[in-house]
Amino acid sequence: MKPSHIAEVILPDNYHMRDFLAFHQRDEKCISEIVQQGQVKKGIIWQGNPALLTISIEKNKAQVQLDIDGESLPYSKDHLSVLATHMLGLLQPVEVFEEQYQENPTIGALISQQAGLRIYQSASPFEALSWAIIGQQISVSAAVSIRRRFIQTVGVKHTSGLMCHPTHQEVIQCTEQDLYQCGFSMGKAKALLSVCQLIDSGKLNLSIENSEDEIRSLTNDLLSIKGIGIWTVNYTLLRGLNYLNGSLHGDVAVRRNLQYLLKQESKVDAAQTEKWLAGFSPWKALVAAHLWRQQSSSGY
Repeated sequence: MKPSHIAEVILPDNYHMRDFLAFHQRDEKCISEIVQQGQVKKGIIWQGNPALLTISIEKNKAQVQLDIDGESLPYSKDHLSVLATHMLGLLQPVEVFEEQYQENPTIGALISQQAGLRIYQSASPFEALSWAIIGQQISVSAAVSIRRRFIQTVGVKHTSGLMCHPTHQEVIQCTEQDLYQCGFSMGKAKALLSVCQLIDSGKLNLSIENSEDEIRSLTNDLLSIKGIGIWTVNYTLLRGLNYLNGSLHGDVAVRRNLQYLLKQESKVDAAQTEKWLAGFSPWKALVAAHLWRQQSSSGY
């Protein structure tokens, strides 16, 4: 038996463990993630090989373990710590945001009530983008079902039995018809395959620094792909790159919960939401997450 790779990550005192677990528990069929007793087991692809990532949370620390199938690979304990720190949302300076807005008359009470809230991250920007494309203009439950069939269709499995979320290298082997049979619309299938082809050719790079210039460049690159709009881009940046300033004014749940927060009788439209969120730059997406959290621990 190959030895497991292990790392440990320290968590802040007010870490939202239940929300982190709920994010990975959206698929009740548990084909690629299993959540139980403070632990997440997730199938990923690590340097081309199926791997099982286990994150166990207890008190103020996360124990992280990686079990890789196949040949022995070059490995750095730092790489595992970086991945876990990213997925746990610990790269986000939420304390700075909370200190700045905890006395705000509109959102101060909400922020204080939800102190420590972070945006839990997908294992990679590609996983975040895949989820965003799948989830365009459909319910979360429908998106979860399509995502499940997508992962099963690509068919990379770890020896533990968990399926692994594919990288672009596996997805590029699929046809539009393969994805259509998973529940993708043809437009979404074409968009995802275009992303894979552009990454494969080196024309699209999702692994960027979280700087405004690089974010702007990636945004433009993604928007040039037919079938990808601004909601998809901002959700990808939020879930895959820890970018907290994307505007999610097009999100129905954000608008609904903003109406509730403002105690407004009429529905809040996208234009009003965009203008309201703009006042919280560079934290617009984090504010949207606080609005999401009013409704669900797993839906943000």
